[in-house]
Amino acid sequence: MNKRPQFGAPRPMGGRPGPGGRGRHDDRQSKNPHMINEQIRAREVRLVGDNVEQGIYPIEEARRIAANLELDLIEISPTAEPPVCKILDYQKFLYQQKKKQKEQKAKATKVVVKEIRFGPQTDDHDYNFKLKHAQGFLKEGSKVKAYVFFRGRSILFKEQGELLLLRFANDLEDLGKVEQMPVLEGKRMILMISPLKTPPKKDKEKKAPRPEAPAPKPAQPEANDETEAQD
Repeated sequence: MNKRPQFGAPRPMGGRPGPGGRGRHDDRQSKNPHMINEQIRAREVRLVGDNVEQGIYPIEEARRIAANLELDLIEISPTAEPPVCKILDYQKFLYQQKKKQKEQKAKATKVVVKEIRFGPQTDDHDYNFKLKHAQGFLKEGSKVKAYVFFRGRSILFKEQGELLLLRFANDLEDLGKVEQMPVLEGKRMILMISPLKTPPKKDKEKKAPRPEAPAPKPAQPEANDETEAQD
């Protein structure tokens, strides 16, 4: 029985990948967020950066400059006319971009809102208990949403509820600032307080060196009150 000839997979066409490990391929199949090297379709580009002479170049010349530097031609602003490109190592460029994004996310602080509920006739004990909680929330950097809930006919005491919230804001003025004055929304009167931005801690001033104690003066001979008797 004759065996069927086995055919290997066809060799991929194209030369050796260029700088950055990328050869010529369809840009639609690329997962890169930027057009690079042969993917750039513009006839001319504007080169920027410290490692090239800035200006407008034909695309072929820009690619040649990148190849001579063994780097990648990266399109960083495709909507500009002509598109703006940089010549860099693309993998390092992506790493720096991701690093910047992480730093921006780290700097972005999440806004946490803590709610504190009062009744229109809250007694002092309950008020002080909730005031202590609000102080802790503001110290940790959270916003405080304090509100008075009016149930049934207690809406008649809305002025009393407003006075309670204003007192609450006044007692927290050292830790927070009023972001929204008491506003009645349905059955709730709401007050918003945001934490104060703490000023940066100043470095402790270096203490000036203590002046050296002056050298002790030589002791002067004491005067003898008694006069020697003459012979």
